[in-house]
Amino acid sequence: MKKYIIAIMVSALITALTACGASDSKDEGATEKAQVSETASAKDSQSDKVNENGTIEITDAMGQKITFEEQPSSFATLSGGELDMLLALDANVVGRPSSQGEPAEALKKIQEIGNPHQPNFEKIAEVHPDVLIASPSFKQHAANLEAQGTKVVYTQANSVEDILKTLEMFGQMVGKSDEADKVIAGLNEQLDGVVDADKAGVKTLLVYGSPGSYLAALPNSLSGDLLERAGGENIASDFPKEENYPQYASLSTEKIIERNPEAVMLITHGDPDAVKAAFQGEMEKNPAWKNLDAVKNGKVTVLPSHLFGTNPGTKVADALQVMIDSLKEAQSK
Repeated sequence: MKKYIIAIMVSALITALTACGASDSKDEGATEKAQVSETASAKDSQSDKVNENGTIEITDAMGQKITFEEQPSSFATLSGGELDMLLALDANVVGRPSSQGEPAEALKKIQEIGNPHQPNFEKIAEVHPDVLIASPSFKQHAANLEAQGTKVVYTQANSVEDILKTLEMFGQMVGKSDEADKVIAGLNEQLDGVVDADKAGVKTLLVYGSPGSYLAALPNSLSGDLLERAGGENIASDFPKEENYPQYASLSTEKIIERNPEAVMLITHGDPDAVKAAFQGEMEKNPAWKNLDAVKNGKVTVLPSHLFGTNPGTKVADALQVMIDSLKEAQSK
């Protein structure tokens, strides 16, 4: 079969992919506290600790070891998911991501400081946090900020485990490790409670993109991890990784047709209706797409952007439930 490759415009995805795990368009969710029920699961080998002399040592998502001489008293973040987790621990947040809509009343008193792709350095300097939580892409800007006394701590959200590790690290920095452990335990209970093995084996293609630019989400992405936990089969699991975004791969029409997904799930940080319409337009350009089971059966869906187009924070169990429900829908006639 002649190989067709859907046009990939990686430059158009830079902003969207950077924002994945970043600004949450539904800020009101950030004020809700996670339910707690039992002690946390055993910690991994992460070297976060409080020394006898009172200093705090953490290792962030980039492997950067950071020592605080005393407990940080103020935090700022460019990510909605991290904002949600900090607020779940009652941290003193002085800077938050800029809202795409009307923020919840409780957030209005917190200064907006931009987004991962457009940080507002003037506002960050104005609130002068002890700690700025940022994604690895912010590293190019970190030196100037750290010279002013703000420490930059990097996080990532490429899996459920990443989110739980971030919560653990935040608990250490905020001085509320016990509270963080309870939140983690509550999340683990919720995650275990929504597992549905009956949906195993649903062949699924996860597509992340914006109109005209699409990539397949791999198992080492958050959506890929959630699909695996939900019992689905990622048909793009062996697609070659993008060099700059190893959690994603180019879409190979030939392989997709060969593997014939039962469900196609679209992930976007922008307008979901526009992305779905544009993607359907791409499929119509290649008649072979029309023969896919997912297309013939109307199983092309858009996943909620606040749970999949960005880091869902303490709502990660909700994201898993949505994934399970989407797999059930794919199996329905």
